[in-house]
Amino acid sequence: MRLSDKTILLAVSDAQLGKLLEKGVLQPAGYQVTRAKEPSVAKTYIRSATINTVIVESGMGKGDELQIVRDLLQISPALSIVLVLKNKNLYHKALRLGVIDCLVPPLKSDNVLDAVQRGIDRQERLVSWAKKRSRSDTDMLRQRVNVLETLSKVGRLVTASLDLDEVLKTIVDAAVEITNAEEGSLLILDEESGDLYMRAARNFQDEFVQTFRLPTTDSLAGEVIRTGKPILFDKGSVQKIKTSYLVKTLIYVPLQSRGRVIGVLGVDNRESDLPFQKQHITLVSALADYAAIAIENARLFAHTEIERQKLAEILLRIEDGVIVVDSNKRVIMVNRIVRSLFDLGSRVVELQSVDDVFEHKKLLKLINDDHETFPYRDEIELDDDRILDVQFNIIPDVGLAITMHDVTYFKELDRVKSDFVHTVSHDLRSPLTSILGYVELLDRVGPINERQQKFIQRVQRSVHLITELINDLLDLGRIESGLDGRKELISLASVVEYSVETVKGRIIEGNKKLVVDVPQDLPKIYGDVVRLRQVVDNLLVNSMRYTPRGGKIRLVAQKENKQVILRISDNGCGIPATDLPHIFDKFYRASNVAENIVGSGLGLAIVKSVVENHQGRVWVDSVEGEGSMFTIVLPIKEQD
Repeated sequence: MRLSDKTILLAVSDAQLGKLLEKGVLQPAGYQVTRAKEPSVAKTYIRSATINTVIVESGMGKGDELQIVRDLLQISPALSIVLVLKNKNLYHKALRLGVIDCLVPPLKSDNVLDAVQRGIDRQERLVSWAKKRSRSDTDMLRQRVNVLETLSKVGRLVTASLDLDEVLKTIVDAAVEITNAEEGSLLILDEESGDLYMRAARNFQDEFVQTFRLPTTDSLAGEVIRTGKPILFDKGSVQKIKTSYLVKTLIYVPLQSRGRVIGVLGVDNRESDLPFQKQHITLVSALADYAAIAIENARLFAHTEIERQKLAEILLRIEDGVIVVDSNKRVIMVNRIVRSLFDLGSRVVELQSVDDVFEHKKLLKLINDDHETFPYRDEIELDDDRILDVQFNIIPDVGLAITMHDVTYFKELDRVKSDFVHTVSHDLRSPLTSILGYVELLDRVGPINERQQKFIQRVQRSVHLITELINDLLDLGRIESGLDGRKELISLASVVEYSVETVKGRIIEGNKKLVVDVPQDLPKIYGDVVRLRQVVDNLLVNSMRYTPRGGKIRLVAQKENKQVILRISDNGCGIPATDLPHIFDKFYRASNVAENIVGSGLGLAIVKSVVENHQGRVWVDSVEGEGSMFTIVLPIKEQD
């Protein structure tokens, strides 16, 4: 750099001294000169301009003669300052502050120029050192950034790829690169043999990798397996002890998964004497953690895939139809039975709306309706007259699972059975009527003793029971066949009132209490008044039969949304949990019913059939020994 490119700042308040230095010494020597007569101006120049050296007059400004020096060095600690010192006693103190030189008047040109040159040389050395340091720091920072980018790349690969070989190979490569090692290897513990085998490697021959086996009993890698702690091996000479191959320096770190060590990640140098540093252990350990995560992810994925295949095989083999839809009513999956039932063929239906996949109106209505309780069951009929029993279940965080079972055979069997029972019932009524008539005529054809009279009464009672059973069977047959068509807008409150009047005498006779809470302003429903009264009668009679003397029966009705809900509860003997699923079946009686309580087992079957014939639902909640509560839900519907 030419002298004319050097700028000297004169921080001199003495005008004569300033002129002497500027005009008499510095400018003739080729320096650019800037003058500052006030300390504040000098400070401004130091902050805003490139100054190579400053010549400062001691005592410039007020106060301490060296204060100006302190202020300038505070602004720029590396600044080269030549001090014109009027008080010789401050010489050593000024040098300790950091000035380049102290000049004492009278000033000589050679001394001034020599001091200025030394200041310029010092600054150039500082600038050169700063540049080298900056380059060194930049290189170190770049290396750290590269390491972080490598770790980030590996982390993304671990979470994004299911190819375990690719992930582990990338991890070993990264370990070699960030440590500047010659080789790298990832050893996995064989649970059966107890040896370590090489799962991934860098700069090893393929044949060596495939045949490599390292015992854990007497090896550095085995020590890492046993202790779970990393090892830094740095002997400075070629070693084969406990490694099975020649190395000079080596790092082994453990791979830990679910609290146990499953392998070792290592890097080594065979030719270079360059030692590994402790920070390399930290970096390789981070990569080992990634490797352990990748291995665990692969294990979990393999397990999940096996379970998925098992589930797919189960769904493929079962003879029930299965549909799974999400919360947005989009199809997640269907099995082959559903594809066959609804002629879906091989078309892709996953993630499509159920409305776009299925055309069956009742099925779509059942899927799209908001059901209050689950599981929910219903039946649908296909175009080929097959009948499916459909059950809906909520799967948390998934959606709705729909299972379908073909009950056509059972429906046909039930129909045949019902037809048989109906026919037999009709055929039995006439002979039973004759039997009852002739029994009642016996006392008219001759005297009957007391014992004979008891026998006749037993016959009459038995005939009445059989007649009631037949009447119930005929009623059930008519209800199930849909022959009852006498429906109209009726008041459920009136139906309940008539039924209560019918049984009130028996309630009082049995020393039981009946509580009725039915608002008179209940909305009207569309139904058969005779059949609905039969429902209430049967449930009230049931409660009376199974409620002990002094017990309580409660009948409550209320409107909720577009429904009327009727509940009949008691504190009787209750129903065993094992009997609850069958309590509405024909001829079924609970296992805890006393032998002296008569009944045909058809009353609740009639209740269920009547309620379903009115598009309603009925269910029971019961605890054995505490009582039962039957709930009936009927829709509020205007007459068409």
